[in-house]
Amino acid sequence: MRYVWIALAGLCFALGAIGGIVPLLPTTPFMLAAVALASKGSPRFARWIRQHRLAGPAIKNWEHERAISPRAKKLAVATLVFSAVVIWLTIPSLAVRIGVTVLLIVIGTWLVTRATPSR
Repeated sequence: MRYVWIALAGLCFALGAIGGIVPLLPTTPFMLAAVALASKGSPRFARWIRQHRLAGPAIKNWEHERAISPRAKKLAVATLVFSAVVIWLTIPSLAVRIGVTVLLIVIGTWLVTRATPSR
């Protein structure tokens, strides 16, 4: 079972890394999942993720304070807005466009109302 946790953690980390480049794919949830899964299979891998120069600070902020940095919030909201625009330009169904837009607004509201790291 240990190898399953490690494989899933690796997959989540890879998806999170891709999410850093691809606008519609989130980064932080995949990185948090990667740490949680790696903790079950490989504490060394989990430690490596927490110490990663790009992913580490956001993960530590979330784990210690349930906080998201202002920069991450701005980037996330910009990505959500971009996603909404793409959806409105490419999806023909009005119901789907409205539904996804409402979901993106809910996610954005949740993000911006999270605490800011104290350090």
